[in-house]
Amino acid sequence: MSRAEPAQGGAGPGAGRGLLVVGDVITDVVARHRGPLAAGTDTSASIRTVAGGAGANVACWAARQGASDVRLLGRVGADAAAWHERELVAQGVRPRLVVDPLAPTGTVICMVDGGASAERTFLTDSGASLRLEPADWSDALLDGVARLHLSGYLLFSGTSRALVRVAVEAAQARGVPVSLDPASAGFLAELGAERFLALVEGVDVLLPSRDEARLLTGLADAAEAAAELSLRVPLVVAKQGHEGAVVARSGKVRARIPAVPATPRDTTGAGDAFTGAFLAALLAGAGPEEASAEGCRAGARAVETVGGRPLPPPTASAPTPRSSGPSSDRGHPT
Repeated sequence: MSRAEPAQGGAGPGAGRGLLVVGDVITDVVARHRGPLAAGTDTSASIRTVAGGAGANVACWAARQGASDVRLLGRVGADAAAWHERELVAQGVRPRLVVDPLAPTGTVICMVDGGASAERTFLTDSGASLRLEPADWSDALLDGVARLHLSGYLLFSGTSRALVRVAVEAAQARGVPVSLDPASAGFLAELGAERFLALVEGVDVLLPSRDEARLLTGLADAAEAAAELSLRVPLVVAKQGHEGAVVARSGKVRARIPAVPATPRDTTGAGDAFTGAFLAALLAGAGPEEASAEGCRAGARAVETVGGRPLPPPTASAPTPRSSGPSSDRGHPT
């Protein structure tokens, strides 16, 4: 198929309470080590392969938090398409995965310090995930959708940037609000703050991390940075890690949400958990402050588990090295 098929059972344009996430689907190899890496030799580590990707993680957390109709548009390689589809379905997400005929599924090596901070460093091969293109989009994907969420990783390649513009324009035409998570301070630095802010025109909610908010504004204070960003985007919810979150509108900080105590094992995906829970709460009718509190609770649960998604149900499948599905499919619905 040349286009992703619309979700079945939608209530028609502009109706429904669904959440459509467009973003990256990634295979994460998580290596938890204690102490510094030993250059040129071995470092003992606990290593697991898990399903990940910022966009996919957000969708899974939103579904786990009770959002009733969560859909995901992403692009994967034939090497792991069937596994990723099964993992998403097991988490309650309806995937619309475009199978790339040339590129493999994106892979991220997540090196996690096994100490108290559980801080992580990523080695990223985006693979097929950033090859989403306008041809993968269909306006019918918005049927029954109340919110559209975009992974900021989509802004880091030309083809997926073009898709973002098409998706935002389609959402605006239907009156569907759009949120975006900047995703990566490292990639943001390469893209440039002004270029990023121009690309997110039309977005209603921005969910940066502390570092991303600082980078986008040049301000050292994260709360001031959130307030400054809210002059460009109507609602900014800046994630502050162990300090909670800041809600800003119209150039002012409107609320400071405390963090929920947690004992970190792996901070991978904590921001995605916050975003997914935040969006699920908004869909349920919560205001930004209450939704941010839900986000903080989900972020605390996320750092206490390995990987970027909720703990899988007992029936979730184990990873397999290759997809059993046809490699020529371009957009196969579940």
